[in-house]
Amino acid sequence: MATSKNISPQQLAALTALGLSVPITLGIFFFKPVWWIALASLVVIFVGAYGLILYTLQTFIYRKMKLIYKFIYQTKASRKEEYYLKNILPQKSIDQVREDVETWAEQRKEEIEMLQQNEAFRKEFLQNLSHELKTPIFAIQGYVDTLLGGAMEKPEVNKKFLQSTSRNIDRLVNLVDDLDAISKLESGGQLLLMDNFVIQDLLKEVYETLSFKSDEKGIKCIVKKGCEFPLTVYADKEKIRQVFINLVDNAIKYGKQFGTIEASFYKVDGSSILVEISDDGSGIAEEHLARIFERFYRTDLARSRQVGGSGLGLSICKHIIEAHGQTIHVRSKIDVGSTFGFTLFSKKD
Repeated sequence: MATSKNISPQQLAALTALGLSVPITLGIFFFKPVWWIALASLVVIFVGAYGLILYTLQTFIYRKMKLIYKFIYQTKASRKEEYYLKNILPQKSIDQVREDVETWAEQRKEEIEMLQQNEAFRKEFLQNLSHELKTPIFAIQGYVDTLLGGAMEKPEVNKKFLQSTSRNIDRLVNLVDDLDAISKLESGGQLLLMDNFVIQDLLKEVYETLSFKSDEKGIKCIVKKGCEFPLTVYADKEKIRQVFINLVDNAIKYGKQFGTIEASFYKVDGSSILVEISDDGSGIAEEHLARIFERFYRTDLARSRQVGGSGLGLSICKHIIEAHGQTIHVRSKIDVGSTFGFTLFSKKD
């Protein structure tokens, strides 16, 4: 039984034809009370009205709906779609067609919002990239112009300027290398060399590599008590080394003087290992946490420029971990510290 909100064109035509034929037939019967004439009149009027109304609906209403559906799909109809538009669509009620159009409009709205959001991110990315490139380039240009302007004749000046130029060139090289790494990770062009290794041993190597930085600030780099038991993971060792270097280096940069960096390792289940790197530094405000892994995103622009870095480290970490089919997350609170965690597959036999 069709409801008033879900009635097909045929049902609508039949009901309208019935509504016309019954009172007309009653009128005929009133003036000429012969039952077979009344019955014949009812049949003729009903059939004629039904055909005319259905033809009108399909010609002037559902033809327009067909055009709407073609506009929605924006492609040349296949045989299957032509059959649908010709035979199935006319069976639909006006309300069903309205729901289809509303669903399509909602999907287009979501697509437009996503495109607008991506466009905003693209503009922000290009602005940040431009700034990151201009800073060392302008510095190099200034040093070279000064040297060519006569400072080259002063040994104590030209050596200092050349050293500064070298540091800015290194900064450019690191930036290009990081961009190249992200591009390869995003496109899947960088293969993972998966192997079993003890995750604590790799972290200790990274601690040792960065010890000259941590010693300058008096920061202790430790493994949490109870997490020393060796855990073997299945991953690309060099890629995970890069993740550790980025996370520990950030913890040193933004950690407090004479603070502590603590690593912890947990068996999540039979197939995953959770790794966490914690510091007791300045922390990250809650409004920044959702975007902290975006390329060039900085929570404190002035301080970030001061401590250095390309602004791509956390984005690289995210791409590496996701390339392993795992996830990375962050917990943080201002003046308490930050904890970055990620999961890896456990030992594969």
